[in-house]
Amino acid sequence: MTTVTFLTEESRIIGFDAKGHSGYAAEGEDIVCAAVSSAVQLVCNTVTDFFNADADAAVGENRIELRLNSSDDPSEKLLEAFRDHMEYIQAKYPGVKVETREA
Repeated sequence: MTTVTFLTEESRIIGFDAKGHSGYAAEGEDIVCAAVSSAVQLVCNTVTDFFNADADAAVGENRIELRLNSSDDPSEKLLEAFRDHMEYIQAKYPGVKVETREA
């Protein structure tokens, strides 16, 4: 199962943690994991490299975390769009789970 947990503070999305494998197909052939991974990388790279946001990103084995360090960051809108995209994928593929928790 691929789980994307969005971190919130007072209803604002301030980051996420994406981990796991969807199990849709064998590793390396899984289109669901590829879709999630591509979206995660796009969001992380946009926040850190193009928006130059004050954010921390960490990459581990089958896991990526991103957290904004400042409030009222324009990247929050991108994180909202990312959550909507992940919820769409979750609705189509049962191997993806989207959660929200208070940071």
